[in-house]
Amino acid sequence: MCGLLGMLTSDASAGSTAELIASAAHCMRHRGPDEPGTWNDDDIVLGFNRLSIIDIEHSHQPLRWGPADNPDRYALVFNGEIYNYLEIREELAREFGTQFRTEGDGESIVAGFHHWGPEVVRKLRGMFAFAVWDTQTRELFLARDRFGIKPLFLATSAAGTAFGSEKKSLLEVLDRLGLGHELDDRAIEHYTVLQYVPEPETLHANITRLESGCYATLRPGLAPTVTRYFDPKFPVRPFTPDTAQKRYDEIADVLRDSVAKHMRADVTVGSFLSGGIDSTAIAALAIQHNPDLITFTTGFERDGYSEVDVAAESAAAIGARHIVKVVSPREFIDALPQIIWYLDDPVADPALVPLYFVAAEARKHVKVVLSGEGADELFGGYTIYKEPLSLKSFDKLPGGLRRLAGKVSDRIPEGTRGKSLLHRGSLSLEERYYGNARSFDDARLRAVLRNFRDDWMHQDVTAPIYRMSEGLDPVTRMQHLDLFTWLRGDILVKADKINMAHSLELRVPFLDKEVFDIAEQLPFDEKISHDTTKYALRKALEQIVPPHVLHRRKLGFPVPLRHWLAGTEMYDWARELIATSDTDHIFNKAFTLQMLEEHRAGSVDNSRRIWTVICFMLWYGIFVDGTIVPAIEDHDYPVRL
Repeated sequence: MCGLLGMLTSDASAGSTAELIASAAHCMRHRGPDEPGTWNDDDIVLGFNRLSIIDIEHSHQPLRWGPADNPDRYALVFNGEIYNYLEIREELAREFGTQFRTEGDGESIVAGFHHWGPEVVRKLRGMFAFAVWDTQTRELFLARDRFGIKPLFLATSAAGTAFGSEKKSLLEVLDRLGLGHELDDRAIEHYTVLQYVPEPETLHANITRLESGCYATLRPGLAPTVTRYFDPKFPVRPFTPDTAQKRYDEIADVLRDSVAKHMRADVTVGSFLSGGIDSTAIAALAIQHNPDLITFTTGFERDGYSEVDVAAESAAAIGARHIVKVVSPREFIDALPQIIWYLDDPVADPALVPLYFVAAEARKHVKVVLSGEGADELFGGYTIYKEPLSLKSFDKLPGGLRRLAGKVSDRIPEGTRGKSLLHRGSLSLEERYYGNARSFDDARLRAVLRNFRDDWMHQDVTAPIYRMSEGLDPVTRMQHLDLFTWLRGDILVKADKINMAHSLELRVPFLDKEVFDIAEQLPFDEKISHDTTKYALRKALEQIVPPHVLHRRKLGFPVPLRHWLAGTEMYDWARELIATSDTDHIFNKAFTLQMLEEHRAGSVDNSRRIWTVICFMLWYGIFVDGTIVPAIEDHDYPVRL
């Protein structure tokens, strides 16, 4: 877990750019406070901040490596962890006689690239974003892991291409590339609908992201050529009464193996623990490898918004030492500017705030934590995945009747039972589902955005993804969409950025290529079945997790945002922020304040819509007009970029 930053120049001017890259890399020193480093030749400069986890005394980066006849041919910068690096090193030594100079996982990448070329990414079992520069062919290779656990931002112009782990570092080098800092109105609209900025966009028009499951090749003076290597097909293997238990055992076995490999480290590994089945399963498997495992959870003082008691019961059941952080409304508000700064682009998911505090607590005790992200997307854990079953009767209706049902629903007053069912039933899956979060419906979106455009709606994000899943059942198509939207846009952004804010490495054993290979073969009735979600996973975990969490509904880290925005905890603060934010050209502030008043009166729950706007306003104040200065501990960090 580290931070990388580099620039491939078009005019062999890397030497004069090295100081700029070293300076710009400093503002992500939280990603790797243990050791900075830079290297350059005429065409490229590579910068790095290291968080030492494996082979602490060696494996320095940028890492130079090559075969015996050219031992410094390649230069590598690598963010992440390769959990099967020992097996890859053994394979390379056996097949090619490869000699290694360190005990780390970085060498497995660059040596594998030397022998297998781009196909090395298919062999890597882990989370990664890396750059390999070939001094012989003068070609740069960039790659991200299949799920997008680790980020990689890009900015390209005629002067060259900059790439890095955090957007704030690239903002510092845009001038060198001759690029401006203009915002992307299209990305703003997508953020307002989805509560995150979908890949490959960012809120800055001249910075994009290399998408998850992709690699890119670059040469000086040429734009990147991008190739997608991860394109899930979900080849279903039906269950039978004779094979069902064997299949459940396969899931349990691959999870055991994944957790075992995710425990590989030369530092202490802990585990996050909520009240749900996913994090409990990871912790229960992890303690088999570390009997002194420490687990961490967070919650709030308000009743109904804390899983602290359940998590403590789970920790006691598996024999783990357990640490709790309770977050107050004042702490919540005070931390927001720092959190937004670390995020680079806003993510309007309130759950990232308690995550920020529990990560800070965990870092006092460990350097690495495991967590349960990804189980819902792989095994069918979201309640919304039941929707195709409840709407199945509408599928039999002719198109005209379905459209009529939609018109009837429009005439039914808000809050009337059956209105939502009619409306959703009148729409196709592609029309009604675009992920786990929808902050604004079309009418409110038009009202809140000054620059609303119909051709920037969510469909231009989701339509290409839906085309990838044609022919699959609707539940699997929803999962597939979430893999490329919600998971990498919300879940993994907060998992990376919020934990890295505290120099804490978070590992996600469910998001393992071997686990996915098993999960993608599940038929939909092994995901949504017997009135529950993640059915096959729950069956697989019957002998692993304590009974009190086996069938417990998903909560995660719930936040009492609805109550706080309507009460003394947050109302005045939110109103003042909205009124003073210099974003009148982006948001209709009168409508935003109207939503706040409606929410306070209790006539409608506008909490998520208000929160989406507020997070953007905080971001704008930090990154655009400089009116908000977050209290970053290292005061040398630039906060307005």
